[in-house]
Parts: sequence; C-alpha cells; structure tokens
Amino acid sequence: MAKDKTLFTCTECGGTSPRWLGKCPSCGAWNTLIESVAEAGPGKNRYSGTQFAGLAQAQAVMPLAAIEATDIARTPSGIDELDRVLGGGIVEGGVVLIGGDPGIGKSTLLLQALDALQRAGLPTLYVTGEESGAQVALRSRRLGLDHSQVNVLAEIQLEKILATIESMQPAVAVIDSIQTVYSDQLTSAPGSVAQVRECAAHLTRCAKASGVAIVLVGHVTKEGALAGPRVLEHMVDTVLYFEGDTHSQFRLVRAIKNRFGAVNEIGVFAMTEKGLKGVSNPSAIFLSQHSEPVPGSCVMVTLEGTRPLLVEIQALVDSGGPSPRRLSVGLDKDRLAMLLAVLHRHAGVACMDQDVFVNAVGGVRISEPAADLAVMLAITSSLRGKALPQGFIAFGEVGLAGEVRPAPRGQERLREAAKLGFSIAVVPKANAPKKPIEGLTIHAVERVEEAMNVVRAMG
Repeated sequence: MAKDKTLFTCTECGGTSPRWLGKCPSCGAWNTLIESVAEAGPGKNRYSGTQFAGLAQAQAVMPLAAIEATDIARTPSGIDELDRVLGGGIVEGGVVLIGGDPGIGKSTLLLQALDALQRAGLPTLYVTGEESGAQVALRSRRLGLDHSQVNVLAEIQLEKILATIESMQPAVAVIDSIQTVYSDQLTSAPGSVAQVRECAAHLTRCAKASGVAIVLVGHVTKEGALAGPRVLEHMVDTVLYFEGDTHSQFRLVRAIKNRFGAVNEIGVFAMTEKGLKGVSNPSAIFLSQHSEPVPGSCVMVTLEGTRPLLVEIQALVDSGGPSPRRLSVGLDKDRLAMLLAVLHRHAGVACMDQDVFVNAVGGVRISEPAADLAVMLAITSSLRGKALPQGFIAFGEVGLAGEVRPAPRGQERLREAAKLGFSIAVVPKANAPKKPIEGLTIHAVERVEEAMNVVRAMG
C-alpha cells in the first residue's frame, strides 16, 4: 500500500501546511498545527483495499421505523463486577476504552477477563506494547492463571496488529496500550495526538467491520484525564475509569460513557495476591467499624449508577483562627460553604469561627446533592460533641431556602439500608414510603430545622 502524505492541520481554522510551523499561516494562531494524513490521491479513499472498505461505502437512506432493531447480544466476561459496569457483558464489535493511574490494576483485570473468556471457549488476543511476552507470562503465573491459553502479541506497529486480528479473528482483543501503538502512515512518535487519534480510528473501524470486541488501555495525565485527544473518548462505545488509591486494596471501575448500558455504574474490586476480586457487598468498605457511635459521623445512601451504596460521612469541627478553613474530601468543596451558610441561617448552627473538615470514608467520590443532609447532620454532631444514634442514616438535597428536597429512587435507598440493619432514617418527606419498611423507623422532614429537631429529640 502506497504511503500517504502527511500534512499539518490547524485545530482552529482547519488550514493545512506541508510542514510544522509554530504559527498557523491561515489564522495566525500559535501551536495549533497537528500532524494528519492526506489522501493518497484525488477522489481516493485511503481505507479502500483494506478490511475496512465496507465502512467507507454509503448506505441507502431508510426511515427510522424501517430499520430493524434487535437486542444487543452480550458475552459475560467471567467477572461479575466488570459485567455490571459494561452493562451486562462484552458487546460484539464494541470498543471499550479503560484508563487509570499507573499500577492501579488495568492490565491485571483485563488479563483475568481474557483468561476467563478463553476458558469459556472464546478466542482472545492480548496485544502488549509496554511489556514483553515473558513479562505477561510472569504476571499470569503470579495471578494463578496456570496453563492459560490467551494468545499474546508483543507489537506496537498498527499495521501488524490489524493483520493479526484479521487473520486470527478473536472474539476479544486487548490493546495495552493505545499510546504505544504507531502507524507507518505518520512520522510522529507513538503517543502523539496524531498517532493516538489515527490508531484508535483504525482499530474502531476494524471492530465494527469484523465484529471483534476491542479493549483499548489508555494512559492518564497527572490531572487524571485520559491522555491524548478528546476525540478518543468520542470514537469508542464505552469509557471506563479505574479509581482508587494505590495504597489501598480497593479499586473502583466507573463507566463514564456507555452506549450499551447505564453511565456512572461502578464495579468494586479488592486487590489480592491472586489479582482483582469482585466485592459483593461494597457498602461494607465505605463504613467505618466503630464499636459505638462517635460524634461527627453520619451514614448516607448514595446511588452509583443503579446500585445503592451506604457511605459514611465524617465531619470534624474545631476552633479555627482568623481565617477558618473549609476542607472536603470526596465531596464538592464549593457546596460545603453553601451548606454551612444554610445551616447558620435556617438552623441557627454557627460555624463562622470554626475549621470544618468533611470526608467520605473509603475514598469514594460523591457528586450527587443527596449527600447534603448527611453532611449537615455530621457537622452538627461534631460541633455538639454528641453522636447520632446507632443504626442512623440520612439523605436528601438541601436548598438555599432551607427546604429538604427528595432524592431520586428513595425507596431503593431505604430498602438497602434496612437490608444492612439500619433502623432509623431521616429523609425528605417526598421520599417517605407509603408502606412501612420492616425494621426501619422513618422520620420524614420538609426543612432543615425539622431534621435538626428530630436529631436533638433523639438525644
């Protein structure tokens, strides 16, 4: 195949240049030229003559009602928590992008999943660009994957990888990682914006044309975002993020985008000597084991995708200096200042001269406003020095006017709390169930001051 010419295209105006320049000759913008591939000739499609040629052909226009809609077939990966995040399993021809910090367990999880699929009779391919085949084999022995039949290819050239996928036709192929792969069509180094975009586009077309499910491992920047062009996340079907502290044994896999399932779904894993194991009751890792209730602690029920999780919110209020600090870990920092103002204005609880620290136990990140009521009750408990009752939970959004607004799917949250043995709940009035929940005493409130009075009445 003749090598295509390379051009440098401006990301601002779309102008091109035959060589790299610091300043775009068309619009004058600085540092906006990136390498791209020009077509081999006028009117030619550079994908023609390849296994992707069918995707470049125009299809007949059809009304939406005339297109047959079929259910998506899913293949279980053999790891329940991973299947939960994927929406039920791996989709034929789907492209998954998974990113996370170095050493958090991306390669470990995928190697375990490929081994389970291979043992189930499905052909698999593990393409490693960062390790040798011997290193991958050593890891599989360490994980206890004895006599694993997963096919391993140590290669970083895109054209050779595509040729191997075309000849082998595996059910699932893992590319570890997309930042190490390069195409001969470009002269830039592996990991550059142009190489990542071009290689991901070719692999995506390969998946759609052949039906091979492809998993791309992506590096992350020091800010935690996926490295490379943002278009990388738009091209793939599913984007997963590995979260968690490398010093902790627990890991979270979160779905940020999923064309075949729910977003914000999470899977919880524990890192063991034999690799990552799914955690069937993740609420237990987010609850501290206190022998008796302690001041400043309040348990809430949050929703992660379709799964209700019980998380302990801890607050510490201490005398501050002339500039008291407000610090929150795992919760919205700006929302903490707002809640303290509402607490003062509508409940008469003043923290102007106090340092306030709030933490979500277990390293979980809570982005939904349903944590508001639990945060306020934890702060009040720490300020008063009195613990909330044993088996107490609370959730609900708090508005600036002091009203307590309902949280979505409140019934499921309450049932999960009752299942785990909690007996007292303070919730928004709109979330109060019509039928009582066995073992759970529910106090429905409409305003913040009502919630504070309920807690004070409990002692």
